[in-house]
Parts: sequence; structure tokens; C-alpha cells
Amino acid sequence: MALVAHIDSGKTTLTESILLQSHYLSSAGSVDTGSTTTDFLPAERERGITIQSASIPVRWKDWTFNLIDTPGHADFGMEVESASRVVDGAVVLIDAVEGVEAQTKGVWRQLDRYDVNSRILFFNKLDRPGASFRSSMLSVLANRMHPRPMAITLPVASFNPEDYARAEPGIQGLVDLVKWEVWRYDSEGKASVHALPRTKEGLEHSDLFPASHPVIPHLLPARVTMLDNLAQVSEGLFDMLLSLPDDPSSYLSVEAPDILPHLRAATLRNDVVPVLCGSAFKHIGTELLMNYVGELLPSPVDVEPNPKALAPNAPLSMLAWKVGWDKRKGWMTFVRVYSGQILLMHTEFPVFTLRQGTLKSQSGVFNASRNQKEKVSKLLLLYAAEAQEVDALPVGSVGAVLGLRYTRTGDTLVATAGGSKGSSLRDIIPPPPLMSVSVIPHSHADLELVEEALNALARTDPSVRVETHEGQLLVHGLGALHLEIVESRLREEWKVNFEFGRRRVSFRECFGSGDISGVSNIWQTEISGHPVQIKLDFTVTPLTDEEQGDPLWDGNLVVGADGKPIPPGELHANANDPLAYIAKGISSTLSSSPNTTLALSRMRIQLSNFDYPKEAHPSVLAGASAAILRNIVRAAGQGDLMEPYIRLKISVDEASVGRVVEDLGEHGGEILDLDAAAEEDNEPFIEEGTYVPPQWLSPSTGKAAKGTSSRMKRTILALAPLSQMLDYSTRLRAMSGGHGLFQMVNDGFRRVSSQRAMDILRELGRM
Repeated sequence: MALVAHIDSGKTTLTESILLQSHYLSSAGSVDTGSTTTDFLPAERERGITIQSASIPVRWKDWTFNLIDTPGHADFGMEVESASRVVDGAVVLIDAVEGVEAQTKGVWRQLDRYDVNSRILFFNKLDRPGASFRSSMLSVLANRMHPRPMAITLPVASFNPEDYARAEPGIQGLVDLVKWEVWRYDSEGKASVHALPRTKEGLEHSDLFPASHPVIPHLLPARVTMLDNLAQVSEGLFDMLLSLPDDPSSYLSVEAPDILPHLRAATLRNDVVPVLCGSAFKHIGTELLMNYVGELLPSPVDVEPNPKALAPNAPLSMLAWKVGWDKRKGWMTFVRVYSGQILLMHTEFPVFTLRQGTLKSQSGVFNASRNQKEKVSKLLLLYAAEAQEVDALPVGSVGAVLGLRYTRTGDTLVATAGGSKGSSLRDIIPPPPLMSVSVIPHSHADLELVEEALNALARTDPSVRVETHEGQLLVHGLGALHLEIVESRLREEWKVNFEFGRRRVSFRECFGSGDISGVSNIWQTEISGHPVQIKLDFTVTPLTDEEQGDPLWDGNLVVGADGKPIPPGELHANANDPLAYIAKGISSTLSSSPNTTLALSRMRIQLSNFDYPKEAHPSVLAGASAAILRNIVRAAGQGDLMEPYIRLKISVDEASVGRVVEDLGEHGGEILDLDAAAEEDNEPFIEEGTYVPPQWLSPSTGKAAKGTSSRMKRTILALAPLSQMLDYSTRLRAMSGGHGLFQMVNDGFRRVSSQRAMDILRELGRM
């Protein structure tokens, strides 16, 4: 189970609350004091943000969850990408003050990409002024997150009706609409649970609420709407409700055991998304959330299509979803076991045998992605920074393996007995880099140490890419903050001496329009003094606007004679496959254009045929394919240039709108809208069939709270080139008097004008 959300939505605070309620911790840590369990890196504690995902096994009642706390900042999207690949379900947090934000939609799309269909929404921070259950629910519909968000808990801001009239912010209790209970919390977050009356009259005269409490009239409609909405996707429940008397109060007689199987089945099918709420900081709603995580989200049994894979003696198959480095333990490979189990056998001497599906100490596994045998020394369960050595990792487990030297993120590991016959699991694709910086070692003696540290860091974070270009060491990342963290980790974890140069964004070059018909498809060289001739037939064309590039090839498309995609060289099962070497040569040329030295993009490369002397090693094909493709690109001439764009959501007061709009225009930006409600081009999902409570259910946003300064805010939606927005935080602060806020999210690459292309080339020193 993953906790995912926009930055500062309370994921790490909720993780601490879960660990406290499950008795793993005796007291909860705080993000503000840098004492949380899962944010253990120095940079995380210094900045108060999550930088890398952390896994903790949580035991709750009869369930064991593998809880993964993920970053919320877009610069660390690779961590969410890898976590999304291995989880079966997710809890998506929404800040009840802000509603759905830019990165909320980003992580939602990542879950879609990896078919994580079962999700629970948690409206957090309902104790804060301005928090609104209603607005949060409407933002889910407006942003088309899901057509059937289903409230299964409602907040009780106060058990004193007068607090509603005074618009006092807070949350003192929750109503569980499924089990028909009210949870009442004291000042320390301890809950007492009380059953609600099963009749309308009983509700109106209950001792749980004062007779004048404004929530009472809305409890019955909320439950009726929830059951009717669920019955639309569950035929069994529909028939049950039809058999009830016509009186709406009869819906109160339906017991939780009759509801939960239908609710769970609908959640697993993604027909509904259950909505819970609370305050992680005050530990309100944490227990309810964990109860419903156990009752509604899938176990490995629910998502594995082949029941035989769940047997302990099934062939071993696991996915490396993350690689980490520890000074004391060395390389740690985080794995999810999909089939069979890893079993550690304690023996006096190293054991080198392997039963089917069972791994023993000092035995090996086979990396099916890289065609490499690996040695395993230890198995660990990780509790964030703490590790517990274990004897076994059964199917469905998330743990760590020590001793693997070659394995990278996304690799499939199988039993050695299966060898190369083991099928590879679905890969994890890193996002394309958006920004780069030069790395300058302090001395020549530091160069090798810096390169080793960079390569080690790139192994732990695949979204970091390292290359040497014209004698200069370059690091590519996902944004300014990402590169700052790279710099910090190199200094603190690897203790190397270097300086970073000036940041610049990663531009791209498209394929040119020149005549390439005269380019030879033959490359000649000498091997051991003998002339060698290699032939490769490439057909190279630009991609049309309708064609999608392959993320593994950075937006290009590389296919064979049959039109099927050719994977990059390092992803070939057999490293000595001639196609693997050809792919490496293609990658070399695509990474640096002979025209501008920029990476190439939006190209379709088809390999029709190739021929090389059988006495030559296939590695000669790497140089041949790079040289022939480079000649083709050079003959085509320089194509259009592209640069990364970002989508901005800027919130400023009315007086600052003019200055902000003018500044965006001066820096190549394009205003999309000045109305926050028009953020999406698509129509919002309709409210019909969804219970949306009245605004005063969250008093600080109700009638008495009108006239707050939020009405004076204007929201500007815009597109802008990333290169012009690197210092936007400083500019916006100056333009808005320190009151402006903005969010940015990657919007892909766009072609630039001829004038802008000249400016880019001048900036790169190519003119």
C-alpha cells in the first residue's frame, strides 16, 4: 500500500500516526522537528520534505501491510513511479484546505499507468481553518479524478452546536456510515466508539448529539445516498435494498457485514473510490482508515491472476523496484516477491543449492532483465532506516536483498534453475530529464571519485542521468530541487570534492528535412589489422504529431524490420545479442546530435537489415550503428529545436494580477485562463448520485466565514518555457509582495520559433 499525494498534504504525518496507532512507536515524530521515522535522510530532515520512498511493514489487527511513504514533489516523481509499480492499492491524500492540486493529479495518473485500480481517498487536515469536506469532494469531481467518490465517513467538527454558528475550525469526531457508528476523540486523539440508533426517531433523541446539532438531519440522507450509489454497481445489494420497506429509515437496518463485501468488490473493480477523512496531525481518522484499508484494498491473492504463483513452492519471481546504498550494508535491492518465496537457511557453511521457488543463504538468483547471475547474502525487512534480518520473504512481501551487484531498478529476478527462461515482469520507466548541470571536480585526483559517486547515485535514482560531453561531466535531473538534492547527497553521503556549474534545461533537436538518400549504409574499420565491412539498413523519418514516442528511447521510436519495438541495449535479455549492440550505438547517437550536441527526439528509426562478418564479435555493431546513424542525422541537417514547458497555477491578490501576467508574457509564457474553475478543458464529473455535504459541515468555510481574504485571490493558469522560470519563486515574491503562491508541473517538450532556436544555440555556444 502506498501513501501518495501532492507535496505537504500530510503523508509522512499520517505514516507517523499509523505507526503510533499500530504500537510500532510509543510517540509520534514531527516533520517540523525532523524526528519522523520515514524521513531519515539529512536533507529530508533539514528541508522538512520527503525525498525518497520508505517502506515499513505494519501489523494491524489480522492484517500486515507493506506501507510505502512516497515524496509529493514532482522533482522526485521517480520514487512514486517505482512505488506505484509494486503496490496493490493506494491511499491518496488530499489537503482539505487546498483540494485537488497539480501533483495530486500527477500521482493519480501514475497509479493509472501501473494499473493500481484500488484506491482510497483521505481528506486530511480537517482541523485547519478553511478546510472543507464539501469543497474537497467537489474538487475530486471537477478534476475528473473519479466519477463515483463515495463518502463512507463524515466529519463532526464539534459536538457543541454553538461552534458551528461561530465558524470554529476543528474536528472532534467522525461518523462511520457503513458500520453506523460515531467516533468521538479527546484532546490526545484517543477515540471512543458509539453505535448510532437504527431509527430516525432514535437519531433525533440520541444522547450522542445534542438535539439541536446541525449534523443530525444529514446522517440518514448520507447513508441512503451511499447505499443507493453502491447498489448501482452491485446487483446483490440492489436486490437487498429492493426488499426493504419503502420508509427511508429502513436503510438504517442494513448491517455492515451485508455492505462490506459489495463495497470491497466495487473498490477492487474501481467502480467506486471510498472517501474517508480526518486529521493525521491529531491522529483523528487513522484507525478508521487502517480498518478500511484492511477491509477494502486488495491482498496479493486478489490481484494475482495465476493462483499457482501464490504457492510457496512456485518458481521464484520478484521485481527490483528500488536500489539503495548504505555505508555499512552496501548495496540494498528493494524487491517485491510476486511468485514463490525467498527462504534463508542458516548453515555452518555457505549453501549453493536452490530449491524451486526457495532461495537459501549465499545462493544465487538470475537477473532475467540483464542475463546475469547474482549472489544473495542477506534478506531484510526494512523499517525505514532500521533493518531487521529475516529468514524468509514470502509471496507478496516487500523487503530488501543484500549482495546484488548488477541489479538495477525495474529488473526481474528469478530462480537460477529457471535461468533465461524466466519471463520478465513489467519494467519501471523513469521520467525524462528536464534540467542539467555541469560537475567540476576540484582536482584531477577528484575526477575518478566524483564519477564513481555519480554512477552510484544514478543507480539509486534512475531519474539521474550522467554523461560526459566534450570533456565536461554533465548530470541531468527532473528539476532545480532534484539537482540540489543530488549535490547535497554527493557531498554528505559520498564525501567528494566538486562544484556545480550553471544550471540549464535539457533542450532537444528534431530530425532535419535534408536529403539523406546519398548516405552510405556501410561502415568500414579494421580489426587486428584486417579490414572489416559492416552493413546496416536504417530508415529514418520524423514522428508525426499523432505518433507517440517510446519513453525508453526519450521520445523516439526504434523498431525492427517487423515493426516491433527494439528495447535499449541494457534491457536486452542477452547482452551479446547483436541487436543489443546495435541499440547501444543508436543510443549513443541519439544522446548527442552531430549538429548541435543536443539529444535527439521525435525520430522513427527502423532497422531493416544488418550484416557483419561472422568472425567479428557483435560488439563491432555498436560503433557501426552509431557512425551510420550519425551520418544520416548530419546529412538531414539541423531540425527544429524543442524545449521543456511547464504548466503553472499561480495564486495572487487582485492588485498583482497585471504585473504577473505582464511578466509571463515577457518570458515566453502563454495565459490559459484567469479563472480557477476553468483549470481543466474537460467537463467535471456530475454530482448526481454522489453525496456532497453542505458547506457548513466544515464550519470555518460556512456562512459565518464569508468575507475571508481568499475571495480576493485570483488564480492564473499558464504555460511557460522552463528555462525562463528557473528563478520564478524570487520574481513572484517581488511582484506580489511575498503573498503569491505557485505550483508547476511538467507539460512536455514543445518546438520553438527560429528566433528562440538561435538564442538557444547562442546560449550553448554553437553560434
